[in-house]
Amino acid sequence: MTRPIQALVHTQAISHNYQVVKRNAPHSRAFAVVKANAYGHGLQRAATALQAADGFGILEFDNALALRQWGLQQPILLLEGVFSQSELIEAARQDLRIAIHEPGHLVWLEQTTLSRPVHVFLKLNTGMNRLGFPAEQAHDLVARLQKLPNVASITLMAHFATADEPAKGIEKQLTRFASATSGLDLPISLANSAATLAYPQAQHNWVRPGIVLYGSTPFEDRTAEQLGLQAAMTLQAQIIAEQHLQAGDAVGYGATFVADKPMRIGVVACGYADGYPRHAPTGTPVLVDGQRTRLVGRVSMDMLTVDITDLPRARIGSPVELWGKGLPIDDVARAAGTIGYELMCAVAPRVRVVEG
Repeated sequence: MTRPIQALVHTQAISHNYQVVKRNAPHSRAFAVVKANAYGHGLQRAATALQAADGFGILEFDNALALRQWGLQQPILLLEGVFSQSELIEAARQDLRIAIHEPGHLVWLEQTTLSRPVHVFLKLNTGMNRLGFPAEQAHDLVARLQKLPNVASITLMAHFATADEPAKGIEKQLTRFASATSGLDLPISLANSAATLAYPQAQHNWVRPGIVLYGSTPFEDRTAEQLGLQAAMTLQAQIIAEQHLQAGDAVGYGATFVADKPMRIGVVACGYADGYPRHAPTGTPVLVDGQRTRLVGRVSMDMLTVDITDLPRARIGSPVELWGKGLPIDDVARAAGTIGYELMCAVAPRVRVVEG
């Protein structure tokens, strides 16, 4: 017998969510972003679900090579570029597309002998102030790249900081990009998940959906269900013990929850060592036997406790859904003061992952 906790990955949901993107951006090609082990869902598992994708976006060089080894021939974009000349040489050999975002990348392209020219995505900083050259350098940079025999093609690229915040939007960044690149007749890739779904004017040649592929919303004001997305992961466990409290009894470390009446408490085989957020407060939603209830007390390393007072059928062995098909991950994330991305990526290696 194994400890009763597992993460079910719904590969059909990942495929479905990619098609949602394609329907929303019918004139764009879409890089399926599979960085961070496909947001915790398993790279190979997600790649199989997304085998019909137009391309893949990834950070980790070894994982880009793995996609090639698994037989995927689509364009693969290294979103942070390469980190050495040796990686640049191998990227050319494996026909990987590379983001160019700092002067050293240009020097490597000028000085390195490659087996074939590479397709580059010129990253322009339009206000995110993370990666990228100042957008106003676009014309000079393009002219420099176009002289290089190591460059097969150039795509202009940027990233939005507030596409998921309607009050701020993308207009300022989009205007800066358009002004800086005016007259450059080159392919463009700007839109992340939020921009793809909310701003058709930002879609252009390539979009780069990430979080939406895995069934989480990038927006505060629209749910995944409203966007037509399906949950790609269900984290489930079981009740492994039961406690009966009287008024005044406390639960867990720090005695942060004190019962104000007689209560039944279910102890669940899931804790922060499994990836559940330690900072999730009392009241965070949980499903027990398909019925919504709440977390009570502090999450510990291996266990958490839930209120089953009003669930007479709940007992040891009852199924518990921490998030997934029945309980949106965004609801849990919101209660815990975080985002769905973090919960997906935080699922620990000790949690068994199966397709379901």
